[in-house]
Amino acid sequence: MSTERVNPPDLSPPTGFSHAVVATGTRLVFLAGQTALDTDGKVVGETLPEQFEVALTNLLTALRAAGGAPADLARVTVYATDVADYRAQAPELGRIWRELAGRDYPAMAVIGAARLWDEQALVELDGFAVLS
Repeated sequence: MSTERVNPPDLSPPTGFSHAVVATGTRLVFLAGQTALDTDGKVVGETLPEQFEVALTNLLTALRAAGGAPADLARVTVYATDVADYRAQAPELGRIWRELAGRDYPAMAVIGAARLWDEQALVELDGFAVLS
């Protein structure tokens, strides 16, 4: 698989995402929404950064089980129950992302959600990857 991150100078500089990702490969992996569920199906973590770390770990676990790696992510959507809190916590969330997934950022969006499937969940991530 090859990816090319496209960040045109005519757009604002991206921070923690890429404006576009051109991906070529032979397999698409669609990743279901992941929250901060532990192996018993319980939401863990009280704060947004704690839950974000677990949700991202869960997303990457599913990706690795399908034969992929973080650099294969072409698109990730983040659903947050409090976008203002997400923006305020962005530096910490970025640190967590870089620690777990590196600096090959996919195309991303953050969408505000009134609530998620599990009431205690503060954040959910889904996405897709392109594998060779």
